[in-house]
Amino acid sequence: MARQNLGQHFLSDAGWREKIARSIGVSAHSIGGGVRSPDFVWIEIGAGHGEMTRHLLNSGVDVVAIEFDAKLAVRLRDLAAESQNLRVVEGDVLEADFAALANGRRLRVYGNLPYYITSPILHRLFQFADLIDEIHIVIQLEVAFRLVARPGTRDYGYLSVLTQYFSRPSIAMKVPRGAFQPPPEVGSALVSLRLPGERGQLALANEQSFLNFVKLCFAQKRKTMVNNLRGLVEPPHLKELLKTRSFRRDARAEQLSVGDLADLYTALSEPPLPGSR
Repeated sequence: MARQNLGQHFLSDAGWREKIARSIGVSAHSIGGGVRSPDFVWIEIGAGHGEMTRHLLNSGVDVVAIEFDAKLAVRLRDLAAESQNLRVVEGDVLEADFAALANGRRLRVYGNLPYYITSPILHRLFQFADLIDEIHIVIQLEVAFRLVARPGTRDYGYLSVLTQYFSRPSIAMKVPRGAFQPPPEVGSALVSLRLPGERGQLALANEQSFLNFVKLCFAQKRKTMVNNLRGLVEPPHLKELLKTRSFRRDARAEQLSVGDLADLYTALSEPPLPGSR
């Protein structure tokens, strides 16, 4: 029985589970039986009844299944009794210490995420970006569009910049409502994020300060950069910086790429921005 307050929608369709398994490289039909590798570990977020856990175990790699629901965690421990490669962690993923779970290895992440906390989970994962190679998440289709959105489009915003700074996101496939039990009210998609993203090309001394700056830039999307940053920088100075970078003086944040925003942040960081020390 799914608990609506936890946003549970279990991936009940075996055919769609297999399609996802093939997409992320853990299908028994595509890995030749699997050879155990000590170099990385799979982290599964919201393992549920183990619908995808068995596929992850097919790879022969150690799997850490994180499950918040105590009743589901009990069932997962039954599965762990059958597989020495599976460890079940009962608790909140937003409090998980992924460095400890990695135990010196690299991480790959899969999760069928509760839609209402997709953004907080991504923020938490990106705190451990140095350890993670891949993230594959089933999320609300509307949010998937936001993660991959490009500058100048309606869906482009803070979450787009955050995701593309840390990773290279792509929509691997759309997943129909009927693949889940109970069916969600909205469309879903499997999004694959491969790390690093733009971060690998940019040398920012203080990433949190940069992300705080980006939040300010997108504080009110319909307002110009000059208006959103009025409390941080004098309008004439910002207008001149935008002009020298071939942007209109009334440019909005949605028109600037991750690299553009990083360049502007760097130019404005002398004197240092609040919170950069």
